[in-house]
Amino acid sequence: MKTIKNESMIEFEIKKSKFIGYIKPIFTKDEAEEFIKMIKLKHPDARHNCSAYKVLEKGQEYYKVDDDGEPSGTAGKPMGEILNILGLDNLVVVATRYFGGIKLGAGGLIRNYAKTAKLAVEEAQIVEWNPKINVVMEFSYDRSVQIDKLLEDEEEFFKEYGEQILYRGRVSEGTLAKLKEVRGIVLIEN
Repeated sequence: MKTIKNESMIEFEIKKSKFIGYIKPIFTKDEAEEFIKMIKLKHPDARHNCSAYKVLEKGQEYYKVDDDGEPSGTAGKPMGEILNILGLDNLVVVATRYFGGIKLGAGGLIRNYAKTAKLAVEEAQIVEWNPKINVVMEFSYDRSVQIDKLLEDEEEFFKEYGEQILYRGRVSEGTLAKLKEVRGIVLIEN
């Protein structure tokens, strides 16, 4: 599976209309909706903030496109098609358009919203997607070196030190399998 590496932004102008593309890797439908709201708040004076997202969350695929006032099928759908053609998952793209006074026509809108999504994807860089699993671990201090070694290629973990050490974070399936082999660790997947 493929997704994007970075949150990115691109912009270009065509016939005095300004297109700004925002793209972000996500893991939940709620994350996608929050990102779309954030961009709309950032550009309240823009004529349109069209969007598309595709996310796999707990085995369920969520796919949504929104034309945000553009003629039906001329904005969100072409952006969503770019995501599908490129075989991408777990990302959201928002195209903000400031109308320049010259109508682009249905074909022009379709081409330019698709272009916005494609340029944003290129800027964000396509990468292979390695699904991550949320975990909580509790273990004794004598296991910390071993656990930290297993987690060195993973994302940052929330760490809490008390009588035992508590870690919360996300791990790859491969790392999860290795953690399950460690004795003396309480491991919870969620």
